[in-house]
Amino acid sequence: MKQRVIKFRLLEESDLEEVLTWRNSPDVRKNMYTSHEITMDEHKSWFSSMCKDSSKEYFLAELNGEPAGVVGFTDINRISRIASWAFYASPNAVRGTGSLMEYRALEHAFTELDLHKLRCEVLGFNQPVVKLHSKFGFKVEGTHRDAFFNGTDYHDVVHLGIFSHEWKGIRNLMKDKLRVYEENE
Repeated sequence: MKQRVIKFRLLEESDLEEVLTWRNSPDVRKNMYTSHEITMDEHKSWFSSMCKDSSKEYFLAELNGEPAGVVGFTDINRISRIASWAFYASPNAVRGTGSLMEYRALEHAFTELDLHKLRCEVLGFNQPVVKLHSKFGFKVEGTHRDAFFNGTDYHDVVHLGIFSHEWKGIRNLMKDKLRVYEENE
């Protein structure tokens, strides 16, 4: 059985071209609040702003040493220990990459960031991601009806959250299911 090692490293300026290509792919763009094709200037401006904001952390996810996607933590409040997160896999990522990224994101949130709660938002039509989050222990905390307008249609926004103790309760089960190997094993 092939080992599946998922690692995060901080997003670097040298990653921007590849990440922009992923971000602008129709399959990724359609599930984002910003759904127009992003220019390199916009992307660089976002990166520069993000690097100066201590409430944000963005990572390049690597699967077995190969770039596989982007994971971002935002609204990190180190006093209340609550943050938000989002991710997207490379359009060419192998099946199951999103699950591995979610596992590693939860580990980062509740170990490295020592969060009490992690939350996220998903556009209502993106039910596969709502189901993915639920599989990892996230609970739907509410739906804001018609809360997002994409220029032509209104869409619901589903709010989900998970507490540290909930993740700790299913962590080992998810690790075994995903066959995740960590570097110190």
